[in-house]
Amino acid sequence: MPQAVQAISWYAGHVITVHHLNNSRSQRVLWLLEELEVPYELVKYERDPKTLLAPASLQAIHPLGKSPVITDGDVTVAESGAILEYLVETHGKGRLVPAAGTQAHRDYRYFMHYAEGSLMPYLLLKLIFRKVKTAPMPFFVKPIARKIADTVSRQFIDPNLTRHLTFLGDHLGSHAWFAGDELTAADVQMSFPLEGAVARAGDAVSPRLTEFVKKFQARPAYQRALAKGGPYEIAG
Repeated sequence: MPQAVQAISWYAGHVITVHHLNNSRSQRVLWLLEELEVPYELVKYERDPKTLLAPASLQAIHPLGKSPVITDGDVTVAESGAILEYLVETHGKGRLVPAAGTQAHRDYRYFMHYAEGSLMPYLLLKLIFRKVKTAPMPFFVKPIARKIADTVSRQFIDPNLTRHLTFLGDHLGSHAWFAGDELTAADVQMSFPLEGAVARAGDAVSPRLTEFVKKFQARPAYQRALAKGGPYEIAG
C-alpha cells in the first residue's frame, strides 16, 4: 500500500501530489520541487523486492502504473521530462529555464530530451545484459548467454556509451551546467542517467562527470529531496 506523507502546506488552493517510487526517476521531481520551493505532498510506493516492479496500486493514478506521476488539482502529468517542464512552466515563475531564443535555451531543450531519448537507453541495455550474465538458467545455456551478452556489450553498448559520456564530459568542460552558467531543469533531468552512469559505466565515466554528479548531489535542495524521498540506491 502507498504511504502518504503529510503535505507541507497549501499552495494556490491545493497541493501538488508526487506519486513517488523508491529508487526511481521520481527522485528528480522531488529535487526540482525543492529547488523551486514549491510545497508538495508525497505518496510513497515500494518496488516488489523480487521483481523490482512498481506496485499495481500505481495504476489507479495512471494506466501505465509507472512513476513518477504528479497530480496538481485536476491535472495529472506522467513522464519525468513532461513533469519537470510542467512544473517550471506552471510554478517556476521564470526560474530554472533560460531565456527563450538564447543558446542556453536551445541547450536546455536539447538536454531535457537527450537524457531519456539518447543516453538512458544505453544505460538500460548495459543493466539488462549484465543481468543476463547472472540470471538463473540451465548450466549448458550459461556459456552461450554470457558469450552473447559479452559480445553485445563489447561491440555495441560500451562503444556507444563511451561516445556519449565523452560528449557530455567535453560539454561540461566549457559549461558550468548543461545549459550554461546556472542550474536549470535540464540538469535535474540529466541527474538520473548520470547517476546511473557513475554506478554502471566504470572507466568510461570521466572525473569531470563524477565531479559534476558530486556537485549537484551536494546542493541543499537535492539533500532535502533525498531525505524526504527515502532510500535511493542509485545515488549511493
